[in-house]
Amino acid sequence: MLSSTRRLLPSASSLTSNNCSIASRATSLMFSRGMTILSKESAAEFKKENYNARMAKTRRPVSPHVTIYSFPICALASITTRVTGCALSFGAAGLGALEIIGGNGAALSLMSDIGNSGLVLSSGAKFAVAFPIVYHYLGGLRHLVWDNAPEMLTNMDVEKTSYGLIGASVLVSGAALVV
Repeated sequence: MLSSTRRLLPSASSLTSNNCSIASRATSLMFSRGMTILSKESAAEFKKENYNARMAKTRRPVSPHVTIYSFPICALASITTRVTGCALSFGAAGLGALEIIGGNGAALSLMSDIGNSGLVLSSGAKFAVAFPIVYHYLGGLRHLVWDNAPEMLTNMDVEKTSYGLIGASVLVSGAALVV
């Protein structure tokens, strides 16, 4: 497109009073793209307007919010792997800090207190610890398999293994409740 607009513009040596109108028409063709140029005044007005009001003027729909977007299972599995990794890091740091601040045996004492506090609280605590460990471990094994067998890295296989990863993690973590 740029090369065709260059051909419309005459060279500087050929500009005379007769063909100045041709050059101005060619220049206007070159710069007649539909682009928005904001001056300081229009930028200030633009900032004052509400986003919904601006979209109503253009008669375009407002972009959908993340709350109505349906994430694919692969994205949810990836996000969960990252969240469980962060949870494991913070949990380990928290236990380490508790042991440093509380002295020798403080973390063991806390875990014993949680274990003796009742079936509901102790079961929930066991699941809250077991699920991130199991999920992150199984997710790491899944990636190890994909690294060694890239032919298994198709959209359908990734979706199937995502469901399998979530299901296996819930089952193994649920089995940890009875241990």
